[in-house]
Amino acid sequence: MEKPLTIGVLAVQGNFREHAAVLRRLGAEPVEVRLPEQLAGLDGLVIPGGESTAIGRLMRLYGLDEAVREFEAPIFGTCAGMIVLDRDHLGLGDFRTRRNAFGRQAKSFEADLDVGDERIHAVFIRAPWMEEPGPDVEVLAEVDGHPVLAREGRLLVAAFHPELTDDTRIHERFLNIVREGTGVRA
Repeated sequence: MEKPLTIGVLAVQGNFREHAAVLRRLGAEPVEVRLPEQLAGLDGLVIPGGESTAIGRLMRLYGLDEAVREFEAPIFGTCAGMIVLDRDHLGLGDFRTRRNAFGRQAKSFEADLDVGDERIHAVFIRAPWMEEPGPDVEVLAEVDGHPVLAREGRLLVAAFHPELTDDTRIHERFLNIVREGTGVRA
């Protein structure tokens, strides 16, 4: 029997419980990460949506910013997590993000995205969008010409909240990236 993937979920602020629930449904073993030493031995990491400024401050306070920079496994950032990973924050992704790009809370919305041959329902809450993607960033979905789902090597980023729907395909995509990185067959 295949050992379940152990996926950390940054648990300093935001939707970490919802991500852990989806990962558990998919057979992964989620681990709430609040301290740098909790990153050891993980197959991947999710940085959830929430408030990017608060997440960044708490990461610095607990030494998680440097620990995540040194973390070599795949990382999935959603909404605020996408912001945290960009050039202007942790610097792990070769892109910039515009915070609250679609507008404030009252402008939150849901949309169906074309992701390859699939349609995925997405929930956008005070959502960012990606700006200035580097040459190795593969844009997977857009809204009004703005990238909202992308992959760059071991990073997967989404401007929306896949953990707030019953559709697990975005999380499955991340787990497949993790399997690629660990040499485990999907």
